[in-house]
Amino acid sequence: MKTKLSIIILSWNTKSLLVQCLKSIFQNLRPNTEIIVVDNGSTDGSVAIVKKEFPTVKLIENKENLGFAKGNNQGLKEAKGEFLMLLNSDTIIKDGAIEKLVEYLDKNPDCAVSPLLELPNGKPQIDYYMRFPNLWQIFLYHNPILRPLTMNSPLKELVCQSANDKPFLVDQLPMSALMARKEIWQKVGELDPDYHFLFEDVDWSWRAKKAGVKLIVVPQAKIVHLGGGSWKKKLKQDKNAFYRQFFASMLIFVKKNYSKKQFKRFKIALAINFLISLKFSLFWDLIKTELRQGNLWQ
Repeated sequence: MKTKLSIIILSWNTKSLLVQCLKSIFQNLRPNTEIIVVDNGSTDGSVAIVKKEFPTVKLIENKENLGFAKGNNQGLKEAKGEFLMLLNSDTIIKDGAIEKLVEYLDKNPDCAVSPLLELPNGKPQIDYYMRFPNLWQIFLYHNPILRPLTMNSPLKELVCQSANDKPFLVDQLPMSALMARKEIWQKVGELDPDYHFLFEDVDWSWRAKKAGVKLIVVPQAKIVHLGGGSWKKKLKQDKNAFYRQFFASMLIFVKKNYSKKQFKRFKIALAINFLISLKFSLFWDLIKTELRQGNLWQ
């Protein structure tokens, strides 16, 4: 029987979250669905527990952490479904969510869709529906003092898009939970491995929109997103290392997709923001990178 849906879950040392995620999927399992877990070199027993408790799951075992893009690309190549869904291991499927996404794509084949991501308290995670990178985000959202004020005022619309009761169009979809027909994935292309961590979804969404794909959030489909199953560990170990990676990935995206003038503006804006936010080590790292490359602000 033809596979209707392939769900691809990338995991790196998220054993308890992965088990919780898989249980929620099996409670909502629709017919003709395959589940693929790509393990990125976990050392916490994730592989063993998947084999023991979920024997029908297809398991790809990597000996090392290949990164978000390469790991998910492995799953996409292996998938046999008519629809392909990327799903983070730190998610919990709510009743009927997957079915509602499939139903929407059955009626709207030219779209890619995501559910409404919710916090454990039921509030929508609206900052996962960001607008494409802009300078407002750097000065308003990525400033720890101004962010709360921004997200509770009309200025919020400059950095992200508000949730709606009906399916709504967005600039970018989060790969925490993203579904599209296989033909759409083939049209847009796989995830860009130049992004080892973060901004893979931004880049894919940018290419999807250029290819004429509509990016839709279906709020009737809800998934709890616990958030950062892997990156929270990085954040606890070294907060500056996480932010350094975040903004490095942002600059990769801007360099790939914006003009040279815009790229220069983003670097200057980040430098100013690091100084204002007292992130002096990040400021100095940015300066050192520019000096090493011999193109300070060029």
